[in-house]
Amino acid sequence: MALGELATKFVESELIAKREKFEQQHQVDRDVWRRAGKLGLLCCSIPEQYGGGGGTLAHDLAVVEAQARLGETGWGNGVHSGIVAHYILAYGTEEQKKRWLPKMAGGELVGAIAMTEPGAGSDLKSIRTKAVLEGDEYVINGAKTFISNGQQADLIIVAAKTDPAAGAKGISLIVVEADSCPGFVRGRVLEKVGQPAADTSELYFQDARVPTSNLLGTQSGGGFGQLMTQLAQERLIISVSAVASAEAAVALTTEYTKSRDMFGKSLWDFQNTRFVLAEAATTARVARAFVDDCVQRHLAGELDATTAAMSKWWTTEQYVTVVDRCLQLFGGYGYMREYPIARMYADARVTKIFAGSNETMKDLVARSL
Repeated sequence: MALGELATKFVESELIAKREKFEQQHQVDRDVWRRAGKLGLLCCSIPEQYGGGGGTLAHDLAVVEAQARLGETGWGNGVHSGIVAHYILAYGTEEQKKRWLPKMAGGELVGAIAMTEPGAGSDLKSIRTKAVLEGDEYVINGAKTFISNGQQADLIIVAAKTDPAAGAKGISLIVVEADSCPGFVRGRVLEKVGQPAADTSELYFQDARVPTSNLLGTQSGGGFGQLMTQLAQERLIISVSAVASAEAAVALTTEYTKSRDMFGKSLWDFQNTRFVLAEAATTARVARAFVDDCVQRHLAGELDATTAAMSKWWTTEQYVTVVDRCLQLFGGYGYMREYPIARMYADARVTKIFAGSNETMKDLVARSL
């Protein structure tokens, strides 16, 4: 509870209050990361011996929920703390963990993960980025796109083919340290339908040279398995954010309809309004129960990939539907960006696409039947 309150105050003062600036520059200020690190809001679930908070993923999720409830989508901490840090924790050597994790927890280093390419999204086996072994270095060539934290990232986990003939077994994860990697080039900051304050970028690797010591795992070729294991946690984080956002949309709309007069009475007094919100509230409650169960399973080490996929596709579908129906109750004001519901509407749509499209999630679920 205390962590959630601290995170809420931080998001309000450091992100929401400066949202217009961050939206114009398409990224939050770098100082945001350092201040979050000083407050202990980064890498909450990373062990204290590596500079983290020593908690569980539930602590990181408290920060994620604070962002979601306030409709803040610009700060890429979910990727940084909930995803990148955990790849390093799970697969990094002791030296890698001690070198990178404390600086990630302090906000000195910002993390990103580069999987998606112009021609390969949910189908990770089709990536074309290659990492060729030359002596004690990997030489990386390829392009990545839609990379969260791409412009600011200091550490970038790159999915690349170290053995193109081996299919999925030829994919490796290699950590690129941006400041010391010749051949690494940041491309455009991408203009998106929603989430304008989020740093989403193209990245290029042109004979980029990385030490073999930056490989994640004991040997090359283990990247696909690492991705499949960690993607369950990424999808859970998205599910939690979707549920908290849906709940926030219902609360916001309920408050608005009770204060909006129409035909001599409040908008809330119309049966249609009450029925729409009753349905939305029920959907959000059911989603919360499902996701809370998934969180408990994950904390116990029992969340399987199929259930994570179910959670990701279903909660994001419900989130988008709830926000759309709530926006309708705002009338014309719902389409104005000065109203939070309009921002939520635009920001929500991508949740059905990233971390594996919902169609891919359904296919994963179907394979288990």
